[in-house]
Amino acid sequence: MPKTSDRTAATPGRALAVLALCFFFNFVSRGIGDTFLVFLLPLQQEFGWARAQMTSIYSVLMLVAGLAAPAAGWVFERHGPRVLYAGGVGLLAAGQLIASQAGSPWQFYVGLGLFGGLGSAALGMVPAAALLSWWFTSRLSTAIGVAYSAFGCGSLVLVPLSQALIEAQGWRPTYLTLGAGLVGVGLLALVLPWRAITAPRPARAPAGAPGTAAARPLRAAMAQPRFWLLVQVMFFTALGMYLVLPQSVAYLIDTGFTPLQSATAVGAASMLSIAGVSGSGWVSDRFTHRRAATVSFVGTALGIGMLLALTYRASEWLLVGYVLLFGICQGARGPVVASLSAKLFAGQGQSTVYGAIYALMSLGMAFGTLLSGALHDWTGGYRAGFALALVCIALAAAPFWLSQGQLVPAASRPLPRQSPTP
Repeated sequence: MPKTSDRTAATPGRALAVLALCFFFNFVSRGIGDTFLVFLLPLQQEFGWARAQMTSIYSVLMLVAGLAAPAAGWVFERHGPRVLYAGGVGLLAAGQLIASQAGSPWQFYVGLGLFGGLGSAALGMVPAAALLSWWFTSRLSTAIGVAYSAFGCGSLVLVPLSQALIEAQGWRPTYLTLGAGLVGVGLLALVLPWRAITAPRPARAPAGAPGTAAARPLRAAMAQPRFWLLVQVMFFTALGMYLVLPQSVAYLIDTGFTPLQSATAVGAASMLSIAGVSGSGWVSDRFTHRRAATVSFVGTALGIGMLLALTYRASEWLLVGYVLLFGICQGARGPVVASLSAKLFAGQGQSTVYGAIYALMSLGMAFGTLLSGALHDWTGGYRAGFALALVCIALAAAPFWLSQGQLVPAASRPLPRQSPTP
């Protein structure tokens, strides 16, 4: 096999196949989770439960998926992708099948919240980032960006598909259909040629070997400032975004736009995020991680600023600007941080390290969602939430400018200047 710094140069077909596989499992992970949004009204109509009780099921799913990310990384490192992916699909399938027979809230919390969250964590970006880092080096950010874009694609395809199935056969048969389909995906995960897929995996260092941190990769990473800088980026990004996202439709309606205009604007922003997420990886490879992150943060801040301006004057042009800027930059930091984590913490344990960063990001999502509603209730409006979101975006961007040396992969750092030999 010819020597190359990027395995895509030697085996482009196999590398692209691995990328397609990661894209597919991300597609399933996020798409299945987001289908709950179209089950919400049918479930409420049948059982008469409070809206807050119903939406909290989705909140539990997202929180479990984030907090379980380190565990997914540990399983990946210890038992490999076959066990993790097949087990994750099995958990998702079990969750859908439990929901199809559920008749009380706790059954939905267990099936969709617990099992669905664990399954989503197992199929998400934690194993994908590790797999892609074995096959791509010079184009790693681009590959991770493409894999990340599967989140938006999964929602765009599976959510309307589920809505069509509900209208055709009802919500219980639709959960059964989704569960059965996932069983088939799980069987596929078992028979995939994992030996070939994991061929470039770095050799496992002996536990406790002198001079290595293989036994405790997460503890070693947490002792380094750059780990906490990446946590700062992801936590404050999630906090800022979720101070805005949960109330975006209600806010636009209160501003004077029709419900259809408001829902269309938010949906269009989500669609544009697919291009932004996949493009941010390319920008990172083409230029630098700092430039890619900076452009995305500036776009997000301008988009939030336009929302804030709408509180003073309703304008369709401001709404269009928000959709374009906020939408394209939504999620764009994910590929940047995932590729940085893979490069800065390369080797054994990188999945566990990125899983921990992802888990701490999920806390920002949960806290931002709660704070968004609390600030609205306390102030009677949206300006406080949007202003705090801008502060959070600035804090998220700060590590790329104030601690640049910590967030530069080793291969990109300039060599130290050599003193002339006398």
